[in-house]
Amino acid sequence: MSTAAAVVTALTFLWLGMVVAISFVEAPLKFRAPGVTVPIGLGIGRLVFRALNAAEIVWAAGILVAVVLGEWGGLAKPIAAGVAIAALVVQLAAVRPALTRRSDAVLAGHEGPRSHAHFVYVGFEVVKVIALIWLGTAVLIAAT
Repeated sequence: MSTAAAVVTALTFLWLGMVVAISFVEAPLKFRAPGVTVPIGLGIGRLVFRALNAAEIVWAAGILVAVVLGEWGGLAKPIAAGVAIAALVVQLAAVRPALTRRSDAVLAGHEGPRSHAHFVYVGFEVVKVIALIWLGTAVLIAAT
């Protein structure tokens, strides 16, 4: 396995594990914990997702550099990496600001209509998870 392939594999599965653990396990469960109110849950969620997104940016940058510098013998791996990175960019640039506005309003005591931005964010999480599985397995299969 080349250095680029090893870097892509490690970062891909690290990224995948964190997204699954936080987005699909921690996020929904925190609101079921005793004593966790919506404002407390939102406060925790904002901190956790800010940290996750910062780490995702680092992992995406590392994958991007390795993909650009590596030799992949086809387009599947670069496309899978591009899909995962594009999903992250859309989440951060387009969806996250809407989520922040909504959580700001709730934390300020203004309930208002529910936002559909969470569903859009989760949709992009699913796209990202599929792309990361595709990327990681494609690199591993090619290395055997």
